[in-house]
Amino acid sequence: MVIDKEYCMSSYLMYRYVFDKGRSFQNDRSCNTVDITFPRIPVQTAEELLAVLESSVKNACKDGRAVLALSGGIDSAILAKFMPKGSRAYTFRCVVPGKQVTDESAQAYKWAKLNGLEHEVVDIYWEDIVSASELLMRHKGAPIHSIEGQIYLAAKKAKEVGAVKFIFGENADIIFGGMDGLLSRHWLYSEFVERYTYIMPYKVLKKPQLILEPYQEFEVDGHIDGHDFVNKYFRQEALGTYNNACEAAGIEFVGPYSMTYLDGSIDYTRIRSGETKYLIREAFKILYPEETMPIKIPMPRPMDEWLEAWQGPKRQEFIPHSTDNMTGDQKWMVWALEKYLDLLDV
Repeated sequence: MVIDKEYCMSSYLMYRYVFDKGRSFQNDRSCNTVDITFPRIPVQTAEELLAVLESSVKNACKDGRAVLALSGGIDSAILAKFMPKGSRAYTFRCVVPGKQVTDESAQAYKWAKLNGLEHEVVDIYWEDIVSASELLMRHKGAPIHSIEGQIYLAAKKAKEVGAVKFIFGENADIIFGGMDGLLSRHWLYSEFVERYTYIMPYKVLKKPQLILEPYQEFEVDGHIDGHDFVNKYFRQEALGTYNNACEAAGIEFVGPYSMTYLDGSIDYTRIRSGETKYLIREAFKILYPEETMPIKIPMPRPMDEWLEAWQGPKRQEFIPHSTDNMTGDQKWMVWALEKYLDLLDV
């Protein structure tokens, strides 16, 4: 294990996790990542995908102690169809006092009601996220994603009622072509680096490193295929996020979509004409032929509002005022990195 704090800081800012298992922030543990080489089931059609998802959900629910994370979107709506009647379904709702922010609870309730599920909304405040972040960072051995606090808080509620497994629709977008921005064009290598990197380290850190190995791995004739890239590095980061939050809460993460892969080439023509994750859309219409396809909304996290008054990092590793013009999600990453460095000093 190589102790290299500066490398790990830059890796986190670029990829939202430390992908190199041989490096860590500290000498007593590595950064918690997941092994994504587990066996997966190939699917070519919507019918094949539904068969795998149904089997996975039923297997997770066979002891009656599984719950579902239910958003307003199609990925979890499909999974809801396979949950036993009376199962619990949790929807995250972030709250910013005095401000209206994204709320999926009404649409999620619709899916719950259609499938006979007990629906519970988990209200989450900034103070909840702050209180959960230290435990999650210590468990991960690294800074965390902005959604980990929400997952952890809901997982704790599920565990309190006896659940041992928490089912999520995660990885559906990554595997089946839902990342429309990253799949929108044939990317030059330099363009993709600029597009995918969350924060360029030299914009924030006094001693930055430009870590390009993940991009170089997928470079072919000066270009990068977005779908191939996200199916390794984004998939590993995302699964690490959900696993860490659930593990810290003492419950098992179950991702039925993550157990599959698209057997064949992704159809860029369909995606670029607006038909993102076309197999999942087809699967949704099979299960809900009378329902309108809901608009895709990422897991709500009102970081613009929550971090509106944050003045930026104060530690000596950071460039002063470097976050002044950042988005809320970018501010979160710098906030989380500084908080984790503070924990290392305790």
